[in-house]
Amino acid sequence: MSWQDLGLAIALGYNHLILLYFLAINTQYLVLMLVGFRETRRAGREMQWRDLRRLMRSPLTPPISVIAPAYNEEANIAQSVRSLLMLNYPEYEIIVVNDGSKDQTLSVLIERFGLRPVPRSFEYAVPCHPIRAVYESPEHPSLVVVDKENGGKADALNAGLNLSLYPLFCAIDADSVLEDDALLRVVRPFVEEPDVTVATGGVIRIANGCDIRGGRIVGVSLTHRFLPLVQIVEYLRGFLFGRMGWSRINGLLIISGAFGLFDKRAAVLAGGYAHDTVGEDMELVVRMHQWLRKAGRPYRVRFVPDPVCWTEAPETWRVLRRQRNRWHRGLIDTLWRHRAMFGRPRFGVVGLVSMPTFVLFEMLGPLIELSGFVIVPLCYGLGILNVRFMQVFLAVSILYGILISVSAVLLEDMAFRRYPRARDLSLLVLIGVLENLGYRQVTAFWRARAFWDYWRGDLGWGRMERRGISGTRAPSA
Repeated sequence: MSWQDLGLAIALGYNHLILLYFLAINTQYLVLMLVGFRETRRAGREMQWRDLRRLMRSPLTPPISVIAPAYNEEANIAQSVRSLLMLNYPEYEIIVVNDGSKDQTLSVLIERFGLRPVPRSFEYAVPCHPIRAVYESPEHPSLVVVDKENGGKADALNAGLNLSLYPLFCAIDADSVLEDDALLRVVRPFVEEPDVTVATGGVIRIANGCDIRGGRIVGVSLTHRFLPLVQIVEYLRGFLFGRMGWSRINGLLIISGAFGLFDKRAAVLAGGYAHDTVGEDMELVVRMHQWLRKAGRPYRVRFVPDPVCWTEAPETWRVLRRQRNRWHRGLIDTLWRHRAMFGRPRFGVVGLVSMPTFVLFEMLGPLIELSGFVIVPLCYGLGILNVRFMQVFLAVSILYGILISVSAVLLEDMAFRRYPRARDLSLLVLIGVLENLGYRQVTAFWRARAFWDYWRGDLGWGRMERRGISGTRAPSA
């Protein structure tokens, strides 16, 4: 066999493999889109008659510990805490964990909320770095601030778990703003199925460009910067289609670290948050799946599309690259750690469907997508490139990506109308088209690079620069 014949065989095999992969991945996306569309529309209709005031008055509504890890968050911390203090919920505590910040995070908290050090007994139910002091506020009895040695976000969450008093805990990012009824909405599955629900997650929305006053979103509007705009579309697609679809079959592998509600006992028995990973949110959920399936306990991990948490999105390519690289390293690490669950009936939908799908399409997808940049020039050099086929294939791929993105924007408008102005909706539809023409290819390269970084043992978060949702620029890690 000549080199040209070998190249032809490889090229033909590659073409067939890519075609099958394309059909499989887009069938998955289509199913998730249809299921997510139906479930999100149903949830939108239910919201019209659900009386959240009954949850406020009901003795069955469980108290919640809200845990907010903070590292170098002086730009946002006061506004975020004020937002949390104004939540509509019958009984809750706020635990802000200062994870050894090097800026003025702790000083800002002490000054703004009149904190005083107090003795407070607790047990190290899950491992965390030493806690140096606990502060409370005479003016705000529900506020607790924990000062500890730096150990990372997972370690800070474990510290908050150790200090928490209530049976449910809500893990959020310190730079986030919850809508005032977010806890009431996200707790509903725990009230409806109290012995079955172990975790729920809400929607993360982009706060860049919004009018925030006194820790509240008082005006929803779009920024003029491209990167936050395209992330709005990404988040809509990922939450309303992806997570809604997986939640329907109890195959959800991730509850966002920016806003998730958990059964404290189940999380502690599963071991709490892992320190040696950058994907602690996904890793905990998968480990809870594993522990609960082994224990033979019926359970559900739910996504709820109407509770909203607003957060700041990266506005520079450098910061976005670090974030997406870290997310993909977390995905690789979680799937590798729990590879024993892969394809095993013992772990139900998670082992038989979710994990194989995430490995094939989410984890390996960037490598397969970028392989075309090598194979296509090779085929062209060998004179065996079917240009017509390549053009049609690329056109169909891009059009399908546009369909998914635009559908997510339109679904958001039909179900929630967070962006009621026609101009904003039109801009998001345009972004849903443009993101497929270069942006997604760039992010695929960053995600592919994550394999090399993970192989080198890189578990760092990278330095993240935030403007601050109040408009003040400050560095954060």
